[in-house]
Amino acid sequence: MEELTLTTPALLFSAVSLILLAYTNRFLSYAQLVRLLRDRHMEHPTEEITMAQIKNLRQRLILTRTMQQLGIGSLFLCVISMFLIYINLQLLSVYVFGLALLLLIASLGVSLREIQISIRALDIYLSTMEKEKK
Repeated sequence: MEELTLTTPALLFSAVSLILLAYTNRFLSYAQLVRLLRDRHMEHPTEEITMAQIKNLRQRLILTRTMQQLGIGSLFLCVISMFLIYINLQLLSVYVFGLALLLLIASLGVSLREIQISIRALDIYLSTMEKEKK
């Protein structure tokens, strides 16, 4: 196995930073959706649709929080791995970096699940509009 250098974990910095930015943007859009949903519900309460949307948004917020936590954990472990390389603890740095990669993979997996739920949310909106047209 080749020796792990400082540049290897450093390469993940830009990727993880961009992923965290995307996750934060998702969270902000969900917060806006929650506020909009609340306002609409106060004006025109529709129990069935509103409850389905609330359940969906709650799931998506939990998943987004999990994605962010895993991404931050991955970045944190990359920094620790770089520090371990710096103080010449090569073998330990390899294991810590491997754990960082696993957290990043988990974060991306949760992101995939969140996208599936987001699609279901859009289906709720589309079915509502279809019912109104009929």
